[in-house]
Amino acid sequence: MRFRDRREAGRALAARLRQRQDEGALPDPVVLALPRGGVTVAAEVARALDAPLDVLVVRKVGAPFHEEFGVGAMAGDGVPVFDEHSLRRLGLSESDLAPVVERERTELRRREQLYRQGRPAPELRGRTVIVVDDGLATGSTARAALRALRPRGPGRLVLAVPVGSPEAVALMRAEADEVVCLREPAAFMAVGQWYEEFDQLTDEDVLGALHQRQA
Repeated sequence: MRFRDRREAGRALAARLRQRQDEGALPDPVVLALPRGGVTVAAEVARALDAPLDVLVVRKVGAPFHEEFGVGAMAGDGVPVFDEHSLRRLGLSESDLAPVVERERTELRRREQLYRQGRPAPELRGRTVIVVDDGLATGSTARAALRALRPRGPGRLVLAVPVGSPEAVALMRAEADEVVCLREPAAFMAVGQWYEEFDQLTDEDVLGALHQRQA
């Protein structure tokens, strides 16, 4: 069964997380969206939990000869997290990827400045940090996000997605204190296959969602 769109998926995810909040499992929450796709989902979660909404920009590190093939990811000030299996299979080293990392770091900073528009990053120490995306395929971007956040001292680190591959969800349970995933279909090829509408979001969509929540 597919979600109609990200907004519907966000409302369903928000209902599950609101239950966890009512149980006392999510004290003092702050919601961090992984843009761009996760922002629409996260806006519904933040509204339901009456929590602040912000973003954590994550960039995929692609192979030099095939940028769409991700071999790692990085988030915030964190060091890149590489898929060692993919590096070995492609005969690449981390030093081979230095130019790609530098380029993606520049784009990461550009998007952070655009989305935050002078606002400081939220204080996370001791808080329940809920990282939200629209789905979990390989888990590489989520892993980079969680590892970048852990040194900032959250009291509890939660990853929440509407849908994810069973393999990626299992891997993320070792990275987060809790993983909330509504659906784990066995025949998982891509996140978009589980949405009837899965349009590419723009920077303007991200800014609009952030401004609406902060208004």
